[in-house]
Amino acid sequence: MSLRSAQKRMTRTRLQESGLKIFQEKGYVAATVDDIAAGAGANRATFYLHFSSKAQLMRALIEEINETIVASDVPRLTTVIAEGGRDQIRAFHNRRFEQWPAIMPTITAANQAADVDAEVQAAVTSWHETPIAEIAAGLELSGRFEPASRHARAVAAFAQLEYFSRRWAHEGWGNGLEREASLDVLTEAWYCLLVGA
Repeated sequence: MSLRSAQKRMTRTRLQESGLKIFQEKGYVAATVDDIAAGAGANRATFYLHFSSKAQLMRALIEEINETIVASDVPRLTTVIAEGGRDQIRAFHNRRFEQWPAIMPTITAANQAADVDAEVQAAVTSWHETPIAEIAAGLELSGRFEPASRHARAVAAFAQLEYFSRRWAHEGWGNGLEREASLDVLTEAWYCLLVGA
């Protein structure tokens, strides 16, 4: 990698880090390109060399955490669902729970942005469709359930995990949402919904 490429990459990373920080502090709507650029020690022109808009920066943040999530999926979610073992389902959820502290700031910012920006909403929807498709593919590989119900089951399963993550983001563990009990309940819910007890 050339020095110029390394500097460009470093600037892009600083802009992403600044963007996430500003989104957390001010909210997506109130955050400006100037705020983000200044937080990265850059200017508006530099921001626009890397991103065409706040929405594009948010998409880059979503892609970054998706890479983190996917890298930890061993075995892949499709395999977990196809094999249908409780222990594998539990291990999958446990990995997600462990990732939440690192990825939740981006997820929270993306959800806020999606509420007001159609471009970010499309990116979040597309991002959510990836695990939904993996779950549905696992059901297809296993041959479980009627083909017409597989996608709906995948959506319902993802919605359970997504709601747990949002609740955890607002309150953490406690207040009636204990980690181990949540892991047990979510594992059993997925097992019943996706394997059939």
